[in-house]
Formats: sequence, C-alpha cells, structure tokens
Amino acid sequence: MIFNWIKIFVYHLKQNKLFSFLNVLGLSIGIAGVIFAILYWNNENSYDQWNPEKENVYQVLNSIGGATENIWNSSPVPFGVTCKATIPEIENITFFDSWYYEDILKYNNQKWMGKKIIVADYDFFEIFPFPIVKGAKKDILKEKNSVAISEDEAKVVFKNEDPIGKTIVNDGNVFIVKAVYKIMRPSSVEPNYVFGGLLKEYDMNNWGNFNHSLCIKVKKGTDAANVLKKMQHVDFVNRTMKDAKENGQTVEQYVKENGVITVILDQLKEARLYGIGSKVGGSYPEGRGDLQLLYIMVGLSGLILALSLVNYINLATASAIKRAKEVGVRKIVGANKSQIIWQFIFETAIIVVLAILLALAIVELSLPFFNDFLGKTLVVKGAEFYLQIIIVFIVVIVLAGIFPAVYVANFETLKVLRGNFSRSKSGIWIRNSMLIFQFTIAAFFIIGALVVYSQVSYMMNKDLGFSGNQVISISFNYKDREKRLEKYFTTREELMKITGVEHVSTFAGSFGQGANSSSGFKHNGVFVQPQNVTMDFGFLEMMKIKMSQGRDLSPQYASDTINNWLINETCAKMLNLKNPINTVISSGWGNKDGNLKFKIVGVVKDFHILGFKNKVPPMVFVNVKTLKWDNLENIYVKVSPENLTETLSKLETYWQKNINPDYPFNYQFVDKAFAKTYNEQIKQKNLFFVLNVIVIIIAIFGLFALASFSMERRLKEIAIRKTLGAETDALLKELSKQYVLFCLIGFVIGIFPAYFLLNKWLENFAFRVDVSFLPFFIALVVLLLLTLVIVLAKAYQITKIDILKYLKYE
Repeated sequence: MIFNWIKIFVYHLKQNKLFSFLNVLGLSIGIAGVIFAILYWNNENSYDQWNPEKENVYQVLNSIGGATENIWNSSPVPFGVTCKATIPEIENITFFDSWYYEDILKYNNQKWMGKKIIVADYDFFEIFPFPIVKGAKKDILKEKNSVAISEDEAKVVFKNEDPIGKTIVNDGNVFIVKAVYKIMRPSSVEPNYVFGGLLKEYDMNNWGNFNHSLCIKVKKGTDAANVLKKMQHVDFVNRTMKDAKENGQTVEQYVKENGVITVILDQLKEARLYGIGSKVGGSYPEGRGDLQLLYIMVGLSGLILALSLVNYINLATASAIKRAKEVGVRKIVGANKSQIIWQFIFETAIIVVLAILLALAIVELSLPFFNDFLGKTLVVKGAEFYLQIIIVFIVVIVLAGIFPAVYVANFETLKVLRGNFSRSKSGIWIRNSMLIFQFTIAAFFIIGALVVYSQVSYMMNKDLGFSGNQVISISFNYKDREKRLEKYFTTREELMKITGVEHVSTFAGSFGQGANSSSGFKHNGVFVQPQNVTMDFGFLEMMKIKMSQGRDLSPQYASDTINNWLINETCAKMLNLKNPINTVISSGWGNKDGNLKFKIVGVVKDFHILGFKNKVPPMVFVNVKTLKWDNLENIYVKVSPENLTETLSKLETYWQKNINPDYPFNYQFVDKAFAKTYNEQIKQKNLFFVLNVIVIIIAIFGLFALASFSMERRLKEIAIRKTLGAETDALLKELSKQYVLFCLIGFVIGIFPAYFLLNKWLENFAFRVDVSFLPFFIALVVLLLLTLVIVLAKAYQITKIDILKYLKYE
C-alpha cells in the first residue's frame, strides 16, 4: 500500500511540477524562519545554564527609591563585606568590574593586545565555577598579583609550556598565573583573563563609593526575599542611620530629604533576558539579551510559518479538485475514508520532509549572514535542536495535512463522478478565508516595515543638539594615571601645532554612552542624579552645543575652575529653577568640610549624550581643573576634511612617540560612534525588509496558485461568455473583483494588530515618531497593485483561450 501511495504521489508531482515546487518552497521558507528563531531562542535562553550555581547566585543592584532609571549595577565594598560577615545564608561574595577592557600584556619578549580582561577579587571562581584545567582549584585570586587565564589564550601565549607560575606583565605590574580555566559558553561572563587586586585600601571603609559589581552566592534552599531583607537592614544601619547622625538629623528627616537606597537582588539564571539588570542596559560584561528582538523574531517567524501553512492548505485543497474523480473511483472500489485521509497525510509528510531538508540548506547557507546580523556564532547542531525539528515536523504535518486530507476524503462519490464537483461551492469559503488571512499578514508586515523605517530615519536625521562632524575621539592610554590630566594639557598644546587640527578638547565620557560618573544631590527638597560632565574649556563650542541661558565656562574667569558650573535644561526643569543663573547648589562631591558648593553660571541646551531610547538625562558641567579627576579616557580632536589622511598620520606618529608606544593609535569619528546606539533598530529595519520580501513572495505564490485554479474551474463559463460576445475588459473585471475585495478585507483586519503592536514597539523610545496614516495608505496601495498585477495577468491569459476547442472538449 505504501508503495502504491508513493507511485501516486510521484505521478501527481510530475503532473503539477509548478505547484508542487511552490508548495515545497513556500513551506521551506516558513520552516527556515522558524529554525532561525529556534537557534536564536536556544542561544539566548542558554546563558549561564551550565552554571550549577545559577539559581543561588544574585547580582546586587542599588536604586534610589527603587526607580528603574536610577538603578546602579555596583555596590560599596564595605557593604558586601559586612553582609558576608553578618548574614549566615551568604556563602560567598565576589567583586568584579562589570565590563571588559583591552590592554597590552607582556610575557618574556612577547607583547600582545589582551582582550576580554576583567579584574576581580574574593571568590570569583566560586560564583562563576569555570572548570579549572591546570593550577589552583581554590583561592585563585587570593593574592593581588594573581591572574587566571582561559585555556584558549594559554595555548596561544604559552604554546606547549606549562603556564602555571609564569608571569604576565600588565601596565608595569607583574602577575603570576595561578590557574588555567575553560570558558563555558554562553555565559554572562566570558573573560580571557581574570586579574586579581581589584580592591584598594580606600575601598574598604568607604560606604559612598559604588565602584564595583557585587555578586553573592547563597546556600541552597535559601529564601532570597529573607536575604534581601537582611541586606537592606545592613545598608540602613551602616549608611542611612550613620549619615543621619553625622548630619544631626533624625532618621525620618534624613530619609525624607535624601531618600533611601533600595537593594535589589537579580538572579543569575534570569539575568540575561528577564532580570532587572537586563532592563537598564545590562549588568554583566557580555551585556543584556534583547528580549524584544527575541519576541519579534519568534513572533514574525511564527507568522511566516502560518502564512506558509495557509498557502499550502490553499494549494492542496484547490488542487484536490483535480483528484476528485480519483477519490471517487477509489471509494467505489472499496477504499474507506480513513485510508484516503492517511494517504493524503502521507503525501503531506513527504512534502514536509522535502521542505525541511530545503529549509536546513537555506539555513546553512544563510547562517553566516544571520550570525553577522545578531553578532552571534550560532550553529545547527545539538540534541535539543534536532528534537525541536522533529516537533516542527509533526506540528506542520498536523496543521498542513489533516484539513486537506479530511476535505478530500469527504468528496461525495456520485457527485464527483458525474463531473459537477468543480461547480460546487463546498470548501471555497475556507480557501477564501485563508486568502484573506494571507492578505492580513502581508498588510501587517508592510505597515510594520514602513513604521520601523520611519523611526530609524527619524533617529538618523534628528538634530542631536551637538555636531560630531569631523571630530574624532582618540583613546588616551597614558601610562601614569596620576599625571594624566597634566599630560592632557601638554598634549593639547602639541596637537594644536599639527596642520589640519582645528580644535582639541575633552570630557570624561563618550557620546552614545554618557559621562563616566554620576553624583546625586538635593536642592530645595528635590533630588536629582545628574551625569557629571567634567570637560575642558571650549568643549561645548567645538561640539557646537548651544547655551540656553547664561554663559559657557571660560578661562577668563578664575572662579570657573573653582566653584562655577553649568547645568542642562533638563536639570533646571527637574530642580524647578525658573531663573537658575547665580543659584548656588551643594553638590554630591564631598570633602572633609562637607559637600562642595557650586554657582550656576549657564544653562546648556539639551543634547543627546545617550541613545534615543533614553530621555536626555540631567547633567552638570564642570571644568577638569576643578575636581582634578583622572577619568579622561579620550581626547577629542576636530580635524580639517582637507588632507585628512596626512593629518591622521601625523596624529598617529605623535601618539606613538609621546602617549604610549605599546598601544595602537585608536580613534573613531564621534558621529559614527553615536550611530552605534541605534544599530539595534537598523537591524530590526533590515529584518523587517527581508521578512517583507519573504512574506510578499509567499503571498504571491498563494494568490497566483489560487487564482489559477479558480479561473481554470471557470474555463467553460468564460468560453460561453465570450461566445455570447463578452468583451475582454468585462471578463477581466468579473474575474478580478473578488480578489480585490479579499485584499481590502484582509487589509482592514491587519490594521488593528499592526497599529497596536507598533505603538508598543515605539514605547521603547523616549524620542519617537507617531504612527501616521501614510504607512497604512502605502501598504494598501502596494497590496492592491500586487493583487491586480497577478490576478489580471492570469485572467488575461485565461480570456485568450480557444473557445471552440474548449467547448468541444467540454
């Protein structure tokens, strides 16, 4: 029986080559989309799943009043140490930097740029228990001059030598290799090097320094809520109560004026996608997962698969008319309904197998581009993945095969043998409903692509409030950090002598990521947590950042390096300052005499120092000489567009000779650096474009096939109409009007989910476009044009039939 089913399947495959090809191709595209979504989903949800402590490890976050916008992924050292000493449920703690850095490393005569370096202390490898391949299993970072190195890096650096006990030099400091570990991927932390010596003497008793990330490991079965309550109490007793006493206030008065810091525990198991840290930019070196993009990928791939299934069912039920007599004869000779159903399900299974094989080929060929799009290294393998493919196989067969099989099996034997089934309306309404569904999905995708394109265009063309044109940011890797500020001033004077350099300045931060520090303060009962922009004179002028009120900081005023500062418009609004000029404010920067007091001499117009998903933050601007901080990471140089290559070459030569010969000359244009803040949205725009092409192609397949079958069923009617003198124009109108109606119905249905979901997507942006009428109008025009082109082309072909030949045949 199976052999006969295969022969029948092959026969019909040969008879309907085009539609069989469209069936397989349409399904394969839908399945390929699902495979891509599965690979992405598996990868994002597998972060830290290798870690046996993932349910017991929590990162400690802090917030003023628990507000999401004021969450910090850092904690004071004495807070963590006190919690470890006083809370028995806490087994281990570790402090580490929640970002990677690159630096020059040396071993013997080798010198290389080490990447993915982090600095940690305490029990880092208790929290992230990477398998130790060689060396110490415990207390790896106990000594401050210890370093652990990944297995891959050890092979590159030490070749066949035993790394244990060897020394690596970093920034003039000698570190001894204590252990070699294997990186388990994917993980929130995947360092190539883990250096000890993170904590300094001044960290140990300073409750106000939120410098390092803190993770705790609790005992198994511990109630995290109870631990959190105890940690909050530690913070309250050691910071809030002590600060209130030092200020001569009651605790209630202090809390009312300054607020209270809320401790938050973010579980490692959930951190990548669902944790609180993931909502505020990520709190681990590997960053956060993009949950929204993940949902978009899964949702859109599901829609495309649904579209492919609908397309298949439409084609299968329409083409089943040609097999009506076959089914009738089989019933006459004794075949029962269940046998016919299983035969058609078997044929569907063969098509699905072919579609999955083609889908896997499409995925393999496209995977490098997909990985580049996501910044991933996804591979098609793994027991879990193959099990998911089997589930997809079963689901597709059930959804695509059962309805056509039951539909065919229910043909009325006498009716189809008499040859009048083609004029029956049985089942036509179902195919038409599915065609409307296809139009609905196509409308959704076209509208979505247009709105996403509008938002990305808006971001790319919006006035940023600054101009990074011809301004480059150069990494300032000067060896002696204590003399960095002094070296900057010398460098500025020397760079101005280079032909092609128009201006040199700096600030402690970067466009797109914000300032390097933030300190809260309170004025007239209002608390703000501004970004601290420590900058050189002329920085605002160089970046074409305008003043709203007052004046810029200037070397003409001695007080501008002592106790004058600027605030931005947002800060002025938050402080309710209608006339902010000359207002004196006590800052969050303290010394032995208390917080420093500053006078506002100017208000800076708001500009975008962060991406468009973020509101413009409150900001204060102070000259670098005022605080003498050494956190300058870049020097900003405005260069002339003329002879740019020569200018950059001279800058590189100067850098190599005078800044640090160990480091490469590393620069980037400011406007291009800021553009990276909306790379994610550009990816989503490109994703919508690709999926639009796919959806439209599948919709065209379905529309062309269904129109072909529908019109071929009406060949006799068309021949009679032409015999009676019907004009071609009238026939074209008659044949196409129902499809135009289906297009309009599908479009109207698609409007509502498109409007709702796109507004939800736009809510992620502090600066956004409104969903206007135009994308809907364009989508309608595109859908109508596609429908008319396809249907009229097929209808015109049908109207050119040989009337006598066809009527004679009938």
